[in-house]
Amino acid sequence: MNIKIKLVEGGILPEYKTLGSVGADCFARLDETLIIMPEKVAKVPLGFSVEIPEGYELQVRGRSGKLKDGFFTPTGTIDQDYRGEVCAILYNSSNYSLIINNGDRIAQAVIAPIIKAELEVVDKLSDTERGTKGFGSTGN
Repeated sequence: MNIKIKLVEGGILPEYKTLGSVGADCFARLDETLIIMPEKVAKVPLGFSVEIPEGYELQVRGRSGKLKDGFFTPTGTIDQDYRGEVCAILYNSSNYSLIINNGDRIAQAVIAPIIKAELEVVDKLSDTERGTKGFGSTGN
């Protein structure tokens, strides 16, 4: 699949590190070092815009190597009609300040197919064994 990418000035092309990589590593595009304080969130530009084919999304995900350092990156969706610079949201889940430098690998981009549902309002849903039992109802 061919994905068109436009680099922002100073941006680095995302790259797959191995043949089996699902996500292409993305790099921070910063004018200066960013310090994320404990339990704080930062939006970090990734240095590129993208043209995604209809029927697909780009997911911005965290990197496992960063998670062990205290970075949590909630998955973000880039819709096929968005043309602005792609960014990652980083949350500092540690008790110490985290430092992001220009060019640091901070996220990964995954192209995934999407299915658009036809949403139908009904009066009742079908019964299941689980029913309305939610969080933790099936055990730890």
